[in-house]
Amino acid sequence: MTYSSTGSLDLQDPAVDPFAVASAAAEVIAHRTGTSHHDLALVLGSGWGQTADLIGRTVATIENADVPGFAAATVAGHTGVIRSVAIAGTERRALVFGTRTHFYEGRGVRSVVHAVRTAAAVGCKTIVLTNGCGGINPAWTPGTPVLIRDHLNLTAVSPVEGANFVDLTDLYSRRLRELARVVDPGLDEGVYVQFRGPHYETPAEVQMARILGGDLVGMSTTLESIAARQSGLEVLGISLVTNLAAGIGDQSLSHDDVLEAGRLAAERCGRLLAAVVARIARP
Repeated sequence: MTYSSTGSLDLQDPAVDPFAVASAAAEVIAHRTGTSHHDLALVLGSGWGQTADLIGRTVATIENADVPGFAAATVAGHTGVIRSVAIAGTERRALVFGTRTHFYEGRGVRSVVHAVRTAAAVGCKTIVLTNGCGGINPAWTPGTPVLIRDHLNLTAVSPVEGANFVDLTDLYSRRLRELARVVDPGLDEGVYVQFRGPHYETPAEVQMARILGGDLVGMSTTLESIAARQSGLEVLGISLVTNLAAGIGDQSLSHDDVLEAGRLAAERCGRLLAAVVARIARP
């Protein structure tokens, strides 16, 4: 296998098996965390960062750049570390990714889904994918958490390679969504639409997404979810509405506003997700 200049297995090399890179990453994580097995994984998007502090005791922290296939965080509001957390009140471990690789970073779809495949390689059976997004429904004001029940992938790519026909019928687990509503019966759900980014969507694109059945727009999650299903993981997706999508409100969009909305909602979202994780982790 070939290595990049940083010493990581090169996911962009078509001769490299991306699942082998995930296995190599899992070996490093097992060594650094002192356990060969994790039960649940979380990918924390904008506004969800406090969750790792609330679900239990952090046993180990690993810099992304020290793990094969991973890179340092490139987006403001994300942290470039992987944490192994002992979930409070259980004997289970969570693997928490403080950042993700976005498709618009240009590192290829394999890098985008590498955390998901690594989670499967360390033994996780469930993954929670979170994000900050734009809301198409004007009733969902900034700070509103919304369960993802389905998605539209408008990136024009898939993480699945070759003739592997992966069923996405129940991609976002109904069981996990119902469990989340036990924690908060008021949680709404909707269809998440992923655009390529990094620019925000135009008002016309948002209206197109609405006509197609979308409720939320963003630049992540769908490719990760597809890879999770391919790897046999049960998926819970949760979005935090950080702004009204272009043309829905009367304000222009900025990443600073997204970060501020995430900051204001962080404690509520962290406690909500921690409570959901506690229920998922119960034997």
